[in-house]
Amino acid sequence: MALAVIVVFMVIEVVGGLLSGSLALLADATHMLTDALALGLAASAQFFAARPPDKRLHFGYNRAQVLAAFVNGVLLAILLVWIVFEAVHRFFSPVEVEAQLMLWVAVAGLIANGIAFFILHRRDEHNLNMRGALLHVISDLLGSVAAIIAALVIAATGWMAIDPILSVGVAFLIGVSALRLVRETGHILLEGAPENIDLAELEAELLKSGPQIKSVHSIQISQITPEQPRLTMHVCVGDARDAAGALAEVKAFLEERYGIHYSTIQVEIGEECPDAASPGAAASFEVHGHGPSCRSNVEIKPQGGAAAFVTD
Repeated sequence: MALAVIVVFMVIEVVGGLLSGSLALLADATHMLTDALALGLAASAQFFAARPPDKRLHFGYNRAQVLAAFVNGVLLAILLVWIVFEAVHRFFSPVEVEAQLMLWVAVAGLIANGIAFFILHRRDEHNLNMRGALLHVISDLLGSVAAIIAALVIAATGWMAIDPILSVGVAFLIGVSALRLVRETGHILLEGAPENIDLAELEAELLKSGPQIKSVHSIQISQITPEQPRLTMHVCVGDARDAAGALAEVKAFLEERYGIHYSTIQVEIGEECPDAASPGAAASFEVHGHGPSCRSNVEIKPQGGAAAFVTD
């Protein structure tokens, strides 16, 4: 729905911008062109994200949303650089603008962007893909406001410099958000941990969550999307009989405290980590699960002369 609205008024603004000679209007029309591409990209990413995992993509296609948001942020940043460059050129070499036509087309663009904003706003505020699409619409919304102000000033005073000046102001405001989006999506694509999770605090709270937990280490957190954090870690217990209880405590804690619903926990007996020891030097006790209520199949396997108690 938002895509259809943007495409219709994009054509109107392109024609109006060319006829009036307004940079603010052409910049807004160019924004709407990128919005059409951005919304199309976002819609396709949402479609692919709904597909189930397969043999090659074990975590499914959810990260397509993050990739789409990253591309949208980069495209928007490039567009804003062009607008600033053109604005500087027009500031020193003013172009005659037909204020009345510019005003009416800008008002039409404002209505279109307002409708698109209403459709997209708060649909899913934690979805980076939706945020990327919404950022494009907000940039056009501000661009339309700038074009209206510029048209009124030009009609009243004839001061043509207001057109590129307001264009630069809008570009700066949107540029800050665009760079933030690129940074956040790039962090996720690089397997970065969620910024709202402090590892030292998580470790300290885990040690308090159950008396059978002696220590935790090798904590690694990544994100498929901001709504889907994943964690792997090692938990040390003093007695093998405490392993199942420790696993249940840790998984329940991660879900309730941090919203981490998928975790892989390696439970170790004693203080020595098998991953750091030489082969066969210590027993490995591994427990894997997908939630505190998952059912387990238990099997004891010999590994290099040491017993490995594996639960999956």
